[in-house]
Amino acid sequence: MNLQPYWEQPTLLHEHREEPRASYIPYGDIEGARADKRSRSPWYQTLNGSWKFSYRPRAKDVTTEWVDESFDATSWDDLLVPSCWQVQGYDQLQYTNVNYPFPYDPPYVPDDNPAGLYVREFRIGEEWTGKDTHIMFEGVNACFYLWINGSYAGYSQGSRVPAEFNISPYVRQGSNKIAVMVLKWCDGSYLEDQDQWRYTGIFRDVYLLARDSAHIRDVFCRTQLDEKLQSAQLHIELDTTGSTTVALQLSNREGQKLLTEQAEMNGKETISLQIDSPTLWNAEHPYLYELVISSGEEVLRFKVGFRQVEIKDGVFYINGQDVKLKGVNRHDSHPELGQTIPLQHMIEDLKLMKRHNINTIRTSHYPNDPRFLDLCDEFGFYVIDEADLESHGDFSLHYGMKNSKALPNLPEWKEAFLERQVRMVERDKNHASVIIWSLGNESFYGPNHIAMAEWTQQRDETRLVHYEGAAHDPDHMQDQSSLDMESRMYMSVADLEAYAQNDQNKKPMLLCEYSHAMGNGPGDLKDYWEVMYAYPKLMGGCVWEWVDHGIKTVTEDGKPFFAYGGDFGEKPHDGNFCIDGLVSPVRKPNIGLLELKEVYAPLTIEAVDAAQGKLKLTNRYDFSSLSKLTLRYRLQAEGTLLQQGELAAPTLAPHESTEFVVPINLPSIHEAVDLELSCILNEELPWADAGYALAHVQFEVKPRTVERFTRPLLPTRAVHALEQGNTLVMEGFDFKHTFDLSLGTFVGMTKHGVHMLAAPAQFQVWRAPIDNDRNEKHAWQGQGLHRAVAKIYRAEWEQLSAKQVTIKVHYSLGGYSIRNILQGMAEWTVDSRGDITLKTNVEIKEGIDFLPRFGLQLTMPKGNEAVTYYGLGPHESYIDKKLSVKRDVYRTSVDQMHVDYIMPQENGSRYSTEWAVVSNLLGMGLRFTAADSFSFNASHFTPEDLTKAGHNVELVRRDETIVHVDYKMSGVGSNSCGPRLMEKYQFNEKSFTFEVKIQPIFTEDE
Repeated sequence: MNLQPYWEQPTLLHEHREEPRASYIPYGDIEGARADKRSRSPWYQTLNGSWKFSYRPRAKDVTTEWVDESFDATSWDDLLVPSCWQVQGYDQLQYTNVNYPFPYDPPYVPDDNPAGLYVREFRIGEEWTGKDTHIMFEGVNACFYLWINGSYAGYSQGSRVPAEFNISPYVRQGSNKIAVMVLKWCDGSYLEDQDQWRYTGIFRDVYLLARDSAHIRDVFCRTQLDEKLQSAQLHIELDTTGSTTVALQLSNREGQKLLTEQAEMNGKETISLQIDSPTLWNAEHPYLYELVISSGEEVLRFKVGFRQVEIKDGVFYINGQDVKLKGVNRHDSHPELGQTIPLQHMIEDLKLMKRHNINTIRTSHYPNDPRFLDLCDEFGFYVIDEADLESHGDFSLHYGMKNSKALPNLPEWKEAFLERQVRMVERDKNHASVIIWSLGNESFYGPNHIAMAEWTQQRDETRLVHYEGAAHDPDHMQDQSSLDMESRMYMSVADLEAYAQNDQNKKPMLLCEYSHAMGNGPGDLKDYWEVMYAYPKLMGGCVWEWVDHGIKTVTEDGKPFFAYGGDFGEKPHDGNFCIDGLVSPVRKPNIGLLELKEVYAPLTIEAVDAAQGKLKLTNRYDFSSLSKLTLRYRLQAEGTLLQQGELAAPTLAPHESTEFVVPINLPSIHEAVDLELSCILNEELPWADAGYALAHVQFEVKPRTVERFTRPLLPTRAVHALEQGNTLVMEGFDFKHTFDLSLGTFVGMTKHGVHMLAAPAQFQVWRAPIDNDRNEKHAWQGQGLHRAVAKIYRAEWEQLSAKQVTIKVHYSLGGYSIRNILQGMAEWTVDSRGDITLKTNVEIKEGIDFLPRFGLQLTMPKGNEAVTYYGLGPHESYIDKKLSVKRDVYRTSVDQMHVDYIMPQENGSRYSTEWAVVSNLLGMGLRFTAADSFSFNASHFTPEDLTKAGHNVELVRRDETIVHVDYKMSGVGSNSCGPRLMEKYQFNEKSFTFEVKIQPIFTEDE
């Protein structure tokens, strides 16, 4: 038997494959269908499990004797199906973003095209006698050939949509043999160039179905609401394979039968049902009706949600309400299984999203497992369902070219484009959660996309059509009338607002990707949503992306870590660009997700007169009151609880605002007083327990009235200074400090003989680049920031009184081969208590756009592990990443302050700190206070350590504690892929004064 090389023929997409249909499983009775467990159907038989497997490096070298029934494959390997063969030890693990992993030569792929040969036995029992036998592959990457009992049964490509075959002519009662050959690449791989790990194999479920010879082949449930949303039509389009009696039963969620219908059918026919006063489906109240359809010995069950999706006057509406899509992009990703996703894993993803106020998912960039959409229907999510189509490598090669030979423009590729849309729409058309069909991602824009859009609108007028790639046709050289919205990636906040303000822009705007959540970020979420809420024309958007795509592995010496691109020696690769999610590979929320939770919160609380407890509340729900929420408040002063209580959330319709008063009593104290409110669930929901906090906000209601920076000196004590060579020694009652005049800094600080410094203090302008610094770090490195050292021009000291010594240092910072970065004068003062005050005036040289940071770095000896601070916490915060923190007194440790990013980078800083103490466990250490709040960090890694390491497992923990007291640090933004850091978050001051006090202490209350 000769193998036909279908894998390089873009017009040959399948052979003997069934027409696409809606996703369903036929059951034997209503009870089995309601159980929603596939294994309870007598007409279902899984083929998941252990298969015999042989990996072959070249498909062209494979002969077909192994498909014969007589071939003995017992010596082959055992491979679990479903699975991706790369995570099972075969072939090459590879992560690439834009670039194709093979030479660009469409439709051809390399001759060294790996193939996986799969073989197993299965049995058909007597109960299937007289039935047609179908086999369903829910996902196979990239293409495959099928044989049953030695007979060729078909071919299919298109990795993430189902392929169904009627194998009745080839099967028999009793034992049967199935053989499948899967190829790594085919011409379709040019359309599957998504930003992801490149996996191969039978990676989703495989199963058999027994069907009546005359059965219901397809079902399409369309819902239509009247103008007042008070009555609905359910149009049920049925397609049968022959003459059969069809019975329909519609029930509500409570199990009450509403309508029944029976009809004789043969072929396609539509049955319409009228429902008065329907309960509508939306993401906040995902109410689903049950439709049961019976025919012969089969029972089909569908969940039906009545909802209306439309655009009116440039505004996006669901069920007559303008809605904001608060979304994320989600890949199928598992740290051990690759793209094979267990059902419980999907459930945990959705629960986690719900708990963080996410209401929308873009299935980037392909249809997910069909069970995922069942869950979205039930939990309540709006889904942008995206076709398995991305030709990013082709797009980048043709970008900017007119009349290019890009694939969307080539007629011979039209059917390949169109079929991917058709198969997705037909599979997912009965899901209420799907509100928008997407034509794919980053594939340029041409006639082939237009054919997809036009077919989609004709097939399903109840949903909208999206495609961001049309943005790369700004002059509308191609027809965009079939696209219902404008869509952009990583649009700046300013450009987003400009679009909304331009009356010439008639379509609503969706940011299908924004706020790139890579590493220590994102830092621009609040800015986007201030604009989103301000303009009805803006639909919302989806953060890129949900999860870090690290692969769980171990180093040679057995240390576990998450691998990224290049860790397996693959070429090409895109490094850690796959580590860009809101959650870790094991679904631990990154701090970026906590920030997003606050931005997507179901209510907004603003101060009207905070001192009087007078606040303004806005209901951000689209369809809900606030009845499920309770407001819990706390009044506190620097860690001391003054008052607490609970209030019922005001009665408020969606999108409305009201003022309310929290009954607080302000005390007569010197400390600053803060009012904190938390939005608490007062009942249990499927995704969260009662008492779970959906949002929080904090207001300063009383400012501090006494300056904390200064302390009165003790009248009986003095400080004595003695210059010994280049060293100035200053001693007092219980301290001894050492200043190196040639280095221009302190090299020793002691109290009662306890050493507080392990290395000279120094000024620091460098931070270990975060992922969002990737476009700035080259400029910073070119300016020498990473190698900056101090030049001391002169250091002078004087003692004007017995209680004070002053040292003045004129210095600059610079690196070899380049101009100095800055010039400054530092004035150090030591008083009779041993307190050290630094005041430095700094001038930044021309050509420095903005600095990562400026501050003082101190190295404290081993044992200084305890940290107490008054500022924002409990986790890291930056000038543009502080929505999920609150001001309080926090007690933590140096290790707990570290954020263990997979790719090491700047982390753990606490923005707006008022004071901090780093000490040993007995409270012996240093206390830091500033005239103004400062950014504070304590770590066991220097910025150089973090810069040098490529993976967190490479970090070597220092015994010493590295303390940073920063005047300022630039924000984190989302510039790893998004727009440049907003100017207001850049540390771009050209001159400034920084003042900080360092106090050696033995107890925190000194």
